[in-house]
Amino acid sequence: MLSTAVAAILVTAAHSAERTSTDVEAVTVFGQRIGSALSEPATTGSRLGLTSLETPASIEVIDGELIRQRGDSTIVEAITRATGLSNDASPGDGGSSMAARGFVGHSSIMQLYDGSRLFIGAGTVTFPFDTWMAERIEVLRGPASVLYGQGAIGGVINVEPRKPDPTAQKGELLVGGGTDGRLNAAVDFNSPLGAEMAYRVDASYRQADNWVERGDSDSLAVAGSFLWQPTDDLSITLASDYVDRTDMQYFGTPLRDGRIDESLREQNYNVSDSDINYKDSSTRLRAQWQPSTGVVLTNTTYFLDTDRHWRNVEEYYLDDASNTIERLFYIEIEHHQQQIGDQFAATLSQDLGARANTLVLGFDYDQVDFEHVNNSPYSGSSVIPIRGFNPGQFVNVAGTFPKYQTETDHYAAFFEDRFELNHQWSLIGGARYDSNAYERTNLLNGSKILAKFTDTTWRVGVVYQPLDTLSLYAQYATAVDPIGSLASLSAAQSQLDLTHGEQIEVGVKHRTLDSRLEWTLAVYDITKKDLLIPDLSTVDPDDEAQVGEQSSRGVEASVAYTINDRWRIDANAAILDAEYDDYAEFTGNTPFSIPEQLANLWASWQFVADWRARAGLRYVGSRYLDQGNTIELPSYTVIDAAVDWAVNDAMTLSAHVRNATDKTYAQAAYGPQFILGMPRTWELQARHRF
Repeated sequence: MLSTAVAAILVTAAHSAERTSTDVEAVTVFGQRIGSALSEPATTGSRLGLTSLETPASIEVIDGELIRQRGDSTIVEAITRATGLSNDASPGDGGSSMAARGFVGHSSIMQLYDGSRLFIGAGTVTFPFDTWMAERIEVLRGPASVLYGQGAIGGVINVEPRKPDPTAQKGELLVGGGTDGRLNAAVDFNSPLGAEMAYRVDASYRQADNWVERGDSDSLAVAGSFLWQPTDDLSITLASDYVDRTDMQYFGTPLRDGRIDESLREQNYNVSDSDINYKDSSTRLRAQWQPSTGVVLTNTTYFLDTDRHWRNVEEYYLDDASNTIERLFYIEIEHHQQQIGDQFAATLSQDLGARANTLVLGFDYDQVDFEHVNNSPYSGSSVIPIRGFNPGQFVNVAGTFPKYQTETDHYAAFFEDRFELNHQWSLIGGARYDSNAYERTNLLNGSKILAKFTDTTWRVGVVYQPLDTLSLYAQYATAVDPIGSLASLSAAQSQLDLTHGEQIEVGVKHRTLDSRLEWTLAVYDITKKDLLIPDLSTVDPDDEAQVGEQSSRGVEASVAYTINDRWRIDANAAILDAEYDDYAEFTGNTPFSIPEQLANLWASWQFVADWRARAGLRYVGSRYLDQGNTIELPSYTVIDAAVDWAVNDAMTLSAHVRNATDKTYAQAAYGPQFILGMPRTWELQARHRF
């Protein structure tokens, strides 16, 4: 497969006859300036300030304005329109777990905010959440441990927040409402303070009754940032974010004979006093100084504080004979987590002989304190009718109190370099050393467990640009993932080694037709070793050995085509073959929660002056829910649509419909039940720019 892709890429280069100007021409489509994503710096794919065309990796940038025009209100909704990413989110993981390139979960798909890594406690990421704050979202597919450390074999997602703009005063107001009691109000305001300073404030409030009984949700997100540029060579930014979010307390719908019963779509079998609440705050201080030509120093100090609370009954079993639901596992959990960190990087640009060279040297430091509170062993059960039942209240048999706390101290040193062999060829490589010291204290008996994880990862790539607008690349990269969530490893997990992976990737990226058409193609092969597998040499079915292996091979393609001033099409697709290469009796099976086909399509049409229609299609292939491949989550296709009316230069009215065909589908699974996706919903919005 790889040799075929290389041949196709070389043929494309040999037959390409046009040499478009390197200047990025923006195209106006219904008031939106769409530039070239391939020619913009993508900070997530490299610390060298390279554009996507210059980077030997698969990078996708989703513009924040485009996200909001599509009507995506959550980060997960927006990200899973990118190539090759699927939603595996459930209430238990903060509603943020995703899959990419054959790997799933927070320990394999890393998440960043404003370039800073979010360490996770017990596999849960709850921040960031609201797309109103996002300037853009960058997606790097494939191993990224050389850039960000342990836990990124499938890829990295970085949400870049809106930042102060010292050049203009501007703002925007949004109000909206729709079905299921949906309400949204948001504001964005930016203002310079003289020639050297500027500030920006964002706030967003959302609420909804949602489509299941007792499914209320609401969230408040507030962000503020301040920029000071005392000289042309120095800038300092202070930013702070706060989110208070209560999700709908819905843990899924039980199955009837292994299938979805559509008549149960609106039923919620949770207790009446259930709760899912997250409070997150983030503060960052960033300074950038250019003391001389060719030298840039950047330092970011940050603090993250998170409090999470779950109180729910979480598993439901349908009994056909008695038309009842048996509810098990009355679970109450609290997470209290604080993370403080510092990132420093020095960028040195100078010629080596007659060739340009850019080198980045830096270090990272993080300290993560995590406390886990629960009511284990999570006992309690109840039986209720399928319909017309009293949901009852939470049953807490064992009591809720702190069980353990952990402290993780993380240090890393890294370098990355780009050397231009000539105008067309460049070499990009880097390496990183990580050290994690882990201490877990049992709060019931005071016992402690100490562990240390160290690793070195690296990557090397080559980029060939026969044209300024055409790149062909190849890359080899290594990666490491922890067995579980790094900040909350169990006593047994802390004594295990990290898993190790490697990837080979080749691809092509092309910008043409005066920047109106951009397309990419990537082919990859990833292997991950040292997985935990059932140990068949013992009689205990719970015994495991760390010798497993998993691999995935795939093809990803994307197209963004601004046909003319009225039409634009964005499309992407991913096909992969993932399997367990060495996994006891499951060898040869497909890993669970991995769809092997994904596709997205968006079309925008300005059919008359001041009016624009949009439609989007999302296809997710079927997934297995167990290692034995006996339980399958069906494939689904969902269609969304919107119509905009530009009342004047400042005001736009929009109508959004999600799941236009009202398809009943399962977007993920939780225990024995399916988490059903949103039914057809309508929302009207008014946006005023000032």
